[in-house]
Amino acid sequence: MFRRDFEYRLPPDLIAQRPPDRRGDARLLCVDGAGGPPRDGTFRELPDLLRAGDLLVFNDTRVIPARLHARKPSGGRVELLVERILGTDRARARLRASKAPAPGTALTLEDGTRVVVGAREGDAYPLRFEGTRPASELLEAIGHVPLPPYIRRPDTGADRERYQTVYARNPGAIAAPTAGLHFDVTLLERLRDRGVDSAFVTLHVGAGTFQPVRVERVEEHRMHAERVEVGAGVCERVCAARARGGRVVAVGTTVVRGLEAAARAGSLAPFDGETDLFILPGFPFRVVDAVITNFHLPASTLLMLVCAFAGYRPVMDAYRHAVRERYRFYSYGDAMFVTRAPQAAA
Repeated sequence: MFRRDFEYRLPPDLIAQRPPDRRGDARLLCVDGAGGPPRDGTFRELPDLLRAGDLLVFNDTRVIPARLHARKPSGGRVELLVERILGTDRARARLRASKAPAPGTALTLEDGTRVVVGAREGDAYPLRFEGTRPASELLEAIGHVPLPPYIRRPDTGADRERYQTVYARNPGAIAAPTAGLHFDVTLLERLRDRGVDSAFVTLHVGAGTFQPVRVERVEEHRMHAERVEVGAGVCERVCAARARGGRVVAVGTTVVRGLEAAARAGSLAPFDGETDLFILPGFPFRVVDAVITNFHLPASTLLMLVCAFAGYRPVMDAYRHAVRERYRFYSYGDAMFVTRAPQAAA
């Protein structure tokens, strides 16, 4: 398939710049992978789409305040996006500056802390923080919420809470698993009362999630790797849901990627490591039956994943419907409930 096959026109004013007033206030577009037109609803109606015995699988990664502002010795500004903390005083980060700092340059952060930049390694740079404060504490103290590039405003104190799921517990992501942002404690309790089970995987979303597909033939795109952990307890819950006739419902494309990566050998098994799984139409899904997801960027790997899951035509038709009906798009926007196309099953 070609990159242009996954393009769609989106008026800029439909890109949500702020979250709704309350979690759960989003709209929900239901897309049936077996056919039929998309159906409009609200996210608070989600319990009506699920049934007792279903299993919701969440990504419990926690977004770290990974964006730092610094200055070169010359006074020039540098923005650092920490991708991964490697130890007490070391990290790996992407830099944005008018001119990349030379290896060995000592940058000064907002609180006066010095950070030494190493030689570039691929898309990122190694960093060494001077001083006694551990890198993780430094980020919590002066780091900024790494809002996506299409949110064109500075982060605020409110983003520290709203660009984070209510069940986040494992720090390491630099982008939120946004489908989970719609859940509040009340909705989770309603789902439990309905007999819907839950489980958690961890996939630390990296900067590569915003990496565009630049090649025309999408099969030639090189997928970024992300760290994922699927524990034995998740595998047991999936098996139990299958045994009772329940569905496995992934909350977000990160969960789809994590579960299907753990099943690449043919069946779901515990997995702890890096995955570069790139899901395109024709992929044989072995685990997931339905997905809750936000709307994704044109020609993005995440849109390709959803098309692989529910069928190219139903998904692209649903996106055009969402534009006509003025749904809110991307991280702070509305959501979809998508069921798998029959031909997508392994």
